[in-house]
Amino acid sequence: MPENPVRGAVDSLANSRGRSTQHILIGVGLTVGAVAISALVARMTDASASDDGYEAYSDYDAPAYEQPKPPSKLFANLWPPLFMALTLSGLRIWNAPRSAARTQALTLWGAVQALNGVWMVLGPKRLGGQLAAAVASLGTAAAYVWRARQVDPPAANMVAPYVGWMGVANALSESLSRKSPEPRTVH
Repeated sequence: MPENPVRGAVDSLANSRGRSTQHILIGVGLTVGAVAISALVARMTDASASDDGYEAYSDYDAPAYEQPKPPSKLFANLWPPLFMALTLSGLRIWNAPRSAARTQALTLWGAVQALNGVWMVLGPKRLGGQLAAAVASLGTAAAYVWRARQVDPPAANMVAPYVGWMGVANALSESLSRKSPEPRTVH
């Protein structure tokens, strides 16, 4: 039994045996900060896009088409645990012994966070860009899982549901983009 049961639980969860408390706290700050910045940028962009105050007049009547919306409760309940697992996975990799594989895994983890931010910023109104960011995020997350497995297999396992969900989200986005009407052009 460890001397301090709380530290033992943290070491087990965060893969931090032999690491200083300062190292662990820096890792928590970096991983949580990356996820928070990604979400904050997305929220700020979403708020500024809806408050632009621009009003245009046109004689064009758009066809009556309403894009199907995925159930928001599903997304609201699914994203937090997926991002928490992704964050904890990054922390476990951060706490792993230094190596080239660890550095590559952390780089890929950071790229996944950046692509998540891009994906959220683009939103459903820019479906083509969002789909491109989601596909890039899926590929990068899969590469992260592959590299993380070489560093800390439990960290890689934590991200597997995220990769699966990104595949589903890509399929949903792609099917929605097929259903949207083709833009009319003037020749």
